[in-house]
Amino acid sequence: MPKTSGPDPKARKAAAEALSKLLADSYAVYLKTHGYHWNVRGANFQALHSLFMAQYTEMWTAIDEVAERIRALGELAPQGYGAFGNLSAIKDGDPSLAANAMLTDLIASHETLIATAYGALEAAQAAGDEVSAGLLTDRLTAHEKHAWMLRASLED
Repeated sequence: MPKTSGPDPKARKAAAEALSKLLADSYAVYLKTHGYHWNVRGANFQALHSLFMAQYTEMWTAIDEVAERIRALGELAPQGYGAFGNLSAIKDGDPSLAANAMLTDLIASHETLIATAYGALEAAQAAGDEVSAGLLTDRLTAHEKHAWMLRASLED
C-alpha cells in the first residue's frame, strides 16, 4: 500500500533523494572514522582511538535512522559500496596518515557531510517534511560537534 499521508509524492521523493546522499556521506565518514580508529598511532593514540570510537559508534546508529526515514518516505534506501560511491564525494581514508593528518581529513569530511545535511534540510523544508527536518537538525548538531572535537584535538 503506497504512503498517502504527509508531503506529496514528488516532494517526498526529493526529500528521500537528499537523504540518500546524506546516507552515503554518513557511511563514508563512518568507515573513515572507524578505519582511523584502527590505524591511529603516536603520542595521542589513546585519546584519539577513544574519540574516533565514540564518533563512529554515534554515526552507526544515525545511519540506520537516516535509512529508515528514507523507507518511511516510501523510497528504497541505497545500499552497497557502489551505490554509496556514486552518491558521495567523500574519499576513502588513508591508514598511513599521521594522527594530525587523520584529524584534518576527518574535519574536511565532516564539513562536506555538514554541507550535504544543510542541502537535505532545505529539501525537507521545501517538501514540508518536518520529520526529516528534525532528523537533519539532529544530524547537523552531531556532525558540527564531531568536527569541533576533531579541530580541538589537533596539535599545534
